[in-house]
Amino acid sequence: MSFQNKICEQILNHLNVIYPKSNNTHLTNKIFSIFFEKKSPKQHLIQNRWDESDVALITYLDTFYDDDEKNIQTLNKVLNTYLQDSVSIIHLLPFFPYSSDDGFAVIDYLKIKRGLATWSDIKKLSSKYKIMADLVINHCSSESEWFQQFLNNQLPGKKFFLDYEDKFDTSKIVRPRSHDLLQLFKTKKNKKYVWCTFSRDQVDLNFKNKDVLIEFLKIIKFYLDQGISILRLDAVAFLWKELGTNCINLNETHEIIKLFRLLLDASSQKTFLITETNLPNKENLDYFGNGNEAQLIYNFSLPPLILYSMLYGNSTILRKWLMSMPPPMEGTTYFNFIASHDGIGMRPAEGLISERNIKAILKRMKEFGGEVSYRKVENKSKPYEINIALIDALKGTINNLDNFQIHRFICAHAIMLSLEGIPAIYVHSFFGTENDYAGMQSTKQKRSINRKRYGLKDLSNKMNKKTIHSSVLKQLNSLISIRKKQPAFHPNATQFTLNLGEKIFALWRQCQNRKQSIFVLCNITNQKQPVDLNEINLIFNKNWIDLISNKKIESKKISLKPYQTMWISNY
Repeated sequence: MSFQNKICEQILNHLNVIYPKSNNTHLTNKIFSIFFEKKSPKQHLIQNRWDESDVALITYLDTFYDDDEKNIQTLNKVLNTYLQDSVSIIHLLPFFPYSSDDGFAVIDYLKIKRGLATWSDIKKLSSKYKIMADLVINHCSSESEWFQQFLNNQLPGKKFFLDYEDKFDTSKIVRPRSHDLLQLFKTKKNKKYVWCTFSRDQVDLNFKNKDVLIEFLKIIKFYLDQGISILRLDAVAFLWKELGTNCINLNETHEIIKLFRLLLDASSQKTFLITETNLPNKENLDYFGNGNEAQLIYNFSLPPLILYSMLYGNSTILRKWLMSMPPPMEGTTYFNFIASHDGIGMRPAEGLISERNIKAILKRMKEFGGEVSYRKVENKSKPYEINIALIDALKGTINNLDNFQIHRFICAHAIMLSLEGIPAIYVHSFFGTENDYAGMQSTKQKRSINRKRYGLKDLSNKMNKKTIHSSVLKQLNSLISIRKKQPAFHPNATQFTLNLGEKIFALWRQCQNRKQSIFVLCNITNQKQPVDLNEINLIFNKNWIDLISNKKIESKKISLKPYQTMWISNY
């Protein structure tokens, strides 16, 4: 059997699971032609497409602006001035025309919002960086052409959404928000209730309609042709709905991801998938599949666990959670982050942090100027995420304010940079941006507290002075510069979690050829802590050096300053 026929057979197999009551032969041929009409599919070996030099930047295209130039030009200036040697992957948050949610209510998937960039700009940027872009696949804007067709009873849009004549009990359906799931719209024919998982303006798409699947496959192919190599499947866990179920993580959703993976793998060796599934840890890990779904998975439990560890000065929960995490299979890895454009998710902390401690953390975050967003669970409100700038979230401990804000912040990032997986740093973490109350007041959206926009001159002023912003940038860039040279920090290098008591977070990393070992020691308290290196079986017939301070380790008994990190390496 030729490889082309094998791909067609695999496409058909996936479609038969997604649409079991249909003859899917014609659909198979249609999908094959979308991806391989001009370029035949190729067989690529399963392998890691990343190494220790990879660090991702998470940013909006319009985070930075300057007079009379496209935002991508300003972003390029920021990259070249401040981050050129630090990042290799850029996650460009949605840059399409949108109606709400800072880009996640897409009006047109094939256009770029005026003033941000052109597709040729994106392609040019992709020659220097790996570009990650969002496929906002669960829903689109109520202002989109598709939904306007729905309202006017016109094809194809009139069959693209989930609509109902009457309301029904939705209490068992898993929700990320607290508004009513079914929103009433007046169409040309009559009134309809429409499924809206995230907001009234974000109307869910109906993937039971094969034409919806076809439209998104065309969009994916278009993105790949524009130089996008990493597709972020936004809110994909909610994709398939089946009444009588909880409508999350359904088999059809996983099968659609497998189909995407098949098509991407046969298209290019340089493309891969990442799933945005803000869920309890076990459900999140399922999106690796058997190595046949996403290559990258967000470590959503990491942000709340790092926050807990730094506030309480206690590494126990973080350590136990890491010990429970399976090493990623060949060709897959974790995508580690501790801050993003969204808040600090609390769902991934369920079953890990006690309800009592979660309440205490929420109270402390409000005292630090943050907000809390809620979701609906069986008609009751539960905390969904904390909305706060990470630098402000770490301005003190659970009980006290102190002078260790920057130290605590850098320590949190040092932990993330030490873990197996690819580290991703939010743009506002690089620059130590504080809570943006003006932005939140302007949009009336809690998430805007962590989505500040900078004029280039304002940013330059902050960076040219001795400020918290310049200090944070300098220290993060220094850590990344060291990390990128260490084979033991390869995303798939061996990782063992060490137990040095609750006040020290400790790991052992070993590179894939076993030549380099790194012992990671992080003091997560605001007090000096002693460490006996005998407890980690550090063999002193080798030369050990702390990579961060560049000092030799000459004693088996050392002490770590408040929030100090050591990367102790054998070379």
